[in-house]
Amino acid sequence: MQLGTRWSVGADTPPRLPEAVVTAVRQVEAELAAEGVDTSVWRWTLTWLEGRPVVELDDGTTIRYSPAADEAVIEAPQPEDG
Repeated sequence: MQLGTRWSVGADTPPRLPEAVVTAVRQVEAELAAEGVDTSVWRWTLTWLEGRPVVELDDGTTIRYSPAADEAVIEAPQPEDG
């Protein structure tokens, strides 16, 4: 695994991200804004797994990139038990 970076919700994404991932990040941010969620202190974390970007938001939302399909898949956070 290669280390990546962190950035705030609404800020510019790292330049190495594929456009499909950038689009997915903006989609998630727009949905959260439409729901009125306060993301003012939330951050995205980018890591590289086997050369592929994996982006995770502080709430657990994860975006994984498939280079073969050139698409990003958004995985909603899993509810906590208890």
